[in-house]
Amino acid sequence: MRTDTTATTSEPLPAQPRLYELALAAVGALVLHPAADAHQEVGYLRSQQQSVAQWGEWGQVLLGTLRTPAPGDSHLLDLAADLDLSAFEILTIALAAAVENESFVGRTLSRVQSPVGGGRPTLGLIVAALGRMLEAHTSPWDLLLNGPAIRTGILSVQNETAPLPERTVAVPVQLCLALAGHAANWPGITVGSAAALQVPLPESIVAAARHQARALVGPDSAALLIRCGSHSEARAVATILAQLLGRKPAFVETDKVAGLGPWLRLRRLLPVFVAELAPTEHRVLPELHGYGGPVLALGGPEGNFDSPCGPIPGWTIPIPSPAERATLWQCAVGEASSDLAHQLASHHRHGAGRIAQVGRLARHYAHLAGNGDHEQPRAVTSADVTAAAWTGEAGGLDALAEPLRSPVPDAALVAAPSLRAALDLLLLRCRSREGLVDDLGTAATTRYRPGVRALFTGPSGTGKTLAAGWVATRLGLPLYRVDLANVTSKYIGETEKNLARLLSRAEQAEVILLFDEADSLFGKRTDIRDSNDRFANAQTNYLLQRIESYDGLVLLTSNSKARFDSAFTRRLDVVLEFPLPNPGERRELWAAHLGLHHTLAPAELNQLAAIADLAGGHIRNAVLTAALLARQHGRRICLPDCVRGLEEEYRKLGRPLPNELASGRAPPPCRPL
Repeated sequence: MRTDTTATTSEPLPAQPRLYELALAAVGALVLHPAADAHQEVGYLRSQQQSVAQWGEWGQVLLGTLRTPAPGDSHLLDLAADLDLSAFEILTIALAAAVENESFVGRTLSRVQSPVGGGRPTLGLIVAALGRMLEAHTSPWDLLLNGPAIRTGILSVQNETAPLPERTVAVPVQLCLALAGHAANWPGITVGSAAALQVPLPESIVAAARHQARALVGPDSAALLIRCGSHSEARAVATILAQLLGRKPAFVETDKVAGLGPWLRLRRLLPVFVAELAPTEHRVLPELHGYGGPVLALGGPEGNFDSPCGPIPGWTIPIPSPAERATLWQCAVGEASSDLAHQLASHHRHGAGRIAQVGRLARHYAHLAGNGDHEQPRAVTSADVTAAAWTGEAGGLDALAEPLRSPVPDAALVAAPSLRAALDLLLLRCRSREGLVDDLGTAATTRYRPGVRALFTGPSGTGKTLAAGWVATRLGLPLYRVDLANVTSKYIGETEKNLARLLSRAEQAEVILLFDEADSLFGKRTDIRDSNDRFANAQTNYLLQRIESYDGLVLLTSNSKARFDSAFTRRLDVVLEFPLPNPGERRELWAAHLGLHHTLAPAELNQLAAIADLAGGHIRNAVLTAALLARQHGRRICLPDCVRGLEEEYRKLGRPLPNELASGRAPPPCRPL
């Protein structure tokens, strides 16, 4: 108790003692005696005792400090009030945190605990020095080991193999800095997101976020799962939600969350768990002891999240309306490209994250094309957007699919008029897929998905892959051929996981996926004779369901429609048959492949087209062989070169070269270049 003479002295009292100084004074009272040596650490302990003694009796000073804390202890006492920490735990935390912030505290404790302990306080020292402040019936061991300080991770017990009194306690460094009022990044956690700030969100999503934020304030809905295929867009939505809740987002990508709850509470952060799950994967969000606020989870279209209390509600971020997409594109490509913005909005179903990404890259390409003129940059064109789409869609697609970057012009696609008309109808279906069921009846709108699934069937070499490239070129979308070697796996569940990752990323980027020889993946289900058949059928079932719910564009090729499961063909929107070309079409194919670098007369072209009944792929190979022979002799392509190329193609097919062409193997020498 402070005396009257102390209160009336002319010398002012020292600054209000800190909590850790009170703890050190208790340690000093335990170990100091008149015969103690004169080491610096001992002198430091005596100074702490004397400083506290100037304020009065130790217990009364503690009560006064808890009521009117020093500025450096306000964060700790606020946290203690929220978590119902005892004064015993408060002093323990203050002492353990002071070791991390004050260099001489650790030296002093190391001296006092020598030779058993180190610089951090041991449980034995804490109980001996601070346990005297507790009531006689209260066990300091029980209060410390089972109290909220350790349960919430503010304190962690170390040296698990040592005897209990010799085990030390510590406060995580990030929490120490937060208690001192400093910001420190937690390993595996990002506060805020630079990518999210670059993604403008449409008003419809912002309005929906306001509704979700109001629901998160209530005690019954403290968690929310946000599903979105774009990482940047999902983070932008989480950032908006955090702002509406008066917090900053903390994106958690680590499983080490001990002590994280109090750190989040101190810094007023909203935890956002980020994970991309496989179709059958299930994850329970870790419990954040000491946090007590709303929690968000970011995931893709697959997998399930639960909180420790059970399932959590989900919110799938929708594709903006055409009018909102036009505004987003306008912001992304600039005012000078308003017509392009409206065209892109009507033809492409991009989300806000994808629009921001492609727009940024398109402006970069426009800047390069404009010779880097900052004063008068060139307006963004559709070519810039196409280049940006190829650059910005990656997101891991290259590991699962092969990009087919070469454009296919109209002149390169030789097809019968009926097939060309069917392809034009497919283009129209792709461009109109979003509003196709508007104004139709309930039966048409129910369960409608804007995805387009088309199957190209026909013999090998009839132009199925070429037609896929032509469709992608006309739509201005990247084309990716699925690499079945990278997608399929011998391990159960891995094929589905790879396909889920591929489809979700392609869906978000709006690329066209091409499944060549698709019957190997989407083939008929078999009778179950063993476990392999059961898992193969389960894989086919997943593919059938996922392809039906896919919102993007999928093109599949196969040599025969009969190889597919009947349930799959029902899910297809378009089936196109690519027959072998007739003589007139074969002549067009020869002319389209030969170009002008040949000496064949029209009659010779007619002869090749009429006699060689091959598909376009074989004609292409024959022309390439002919070009090789002509280049070897330094002349233009002539009929014998083409016949030699056809001979190779017939040999690969196991068929003899027609006699009508065999007689033309060695005509008079070809005219030189």
